[in-house]
Amino acid sequence: MTDRVFNFAAGPATLPLSVLEQAQHDLVSLPGIGASPLEVSHRSPWFEDVIGEAESNLRSLLSVPDSHHVVFCQGGASMQFSMVPMNLLREVPRPAAYVVTGSWGAKALKEAEKVGSAHAVWSGRDEGFTRVPRDDELAEVLDGDAAYVHITSNETIHGVEFPDVPLVARALPLVSDSSSDFLSRPVDIASHALLYAGAQKNAGPAGVTVAIVHDDLLTRIPDGLPTVMDYRTYVEHRSMYNTPPVFAIYVLMLVTRWLRDEVGGLGAQLDRNREKASLVYDAIDDSEGFYRGHADPGSRSLMNVTWRLPSADLDGRFVQDAAAAGLVELKGHRSVGGIRASLYNAMPLAGARALAGFMRTFAAERHPAA
Repeated sequence: MTDRVFNFAAGPATLPLSVLEQAQHDLVSLPGIGASPLEVSHRSPWFEDVIGEAESNLRSLLSVPDSHHVVFCQGGASMQFSMVPMNLLREVPRPAAYVVTGSWGAKALKEAEKVGSAHAVWSGRDEGFTRVPRDDELAEVLDGDAAYVHITSNETIHGVEFPDVPLVARALPLVSDSSSDFLSRPVDIASHALLYAGAQKNAGPAGVTVAIVHDDLLTRIPDGLPTVMDYRTYVEHRSMYNTPPVFAIYVLMLVTRWLRDEVGGLGAQLDRNREKASLVYDAIDDSEGFYRGHADPGSRSLMNVTWRLPSADLDGRFVQDAAAAGLVELKGHRSVGGIRASLYNAMPLAGARALAGFMRTFAAERHPAA
């Protein structure tokens, strides 16, 4: 096997090595099947078992209650930006409340406004998207009659994350875009009306999106929606109304096995993620201002650590030198610049240690006070 770099990409992101090796082993010919998982029919007994185990593992890892359906969609979280309001806001006289903590929340709101009445009840834009709101701030602005409240649990571009589900939002139908911290920690699914997540951060490759939908929401969906934009279609057809992304779901199933059998569940994964993030944030905080973290300490993401150096030239040199050291995909999002290190589940502790060590050396060479 070729040497692997430490890949800090925001998505598609690094996958567990054991998952990649299993997929490699099965790629040409599945044992007992004689065909590749890229070739097997979604109507086959093999895939029935795969999608069944994927759902079962997700239910176990997340403690999904019987009141919620687990379905597999396509189109990424961006399709959910439209699908959510089409199902939950169309023909509804009450507005939807969006909590906008970064670029993806803003994009979700923009799509909802095309469907019905939706507005930002709280936005961090004027502060540069450096934090998430406090519960008392949300309590002042959330209307108890809202059709639903939408949050983005983790914003990949700005590196801000809700440390937990906002208490005040649990009293309303809560919808969460959890794409970039899905399966990174335990989550109270029962408090959600709908949680959705693109798989390509923590759960698998690009191409499949998990949606966990409360049964009560299905009764609110208006008739006349395009078939593949209706959550009832996915529930009624077990996510197989049309050909699902078979290979992506197969890899997602392998990732859930890894979390269950090798990691030991989401509590253990959270401990690992905290340890990795602490290494990088400590390197920022110990740098005497050479590195300037973007997010407020209370809103720091465990998944996406964002910071800047004293100049754009140094940002570029940092990325270049890090890549030469086997630390790749550290350039910040094109809309904001700076540096971003994504520490998703499959990033090993050794990768975070290597990055933190590189950061300290780089700072010491150019800012001796650090």
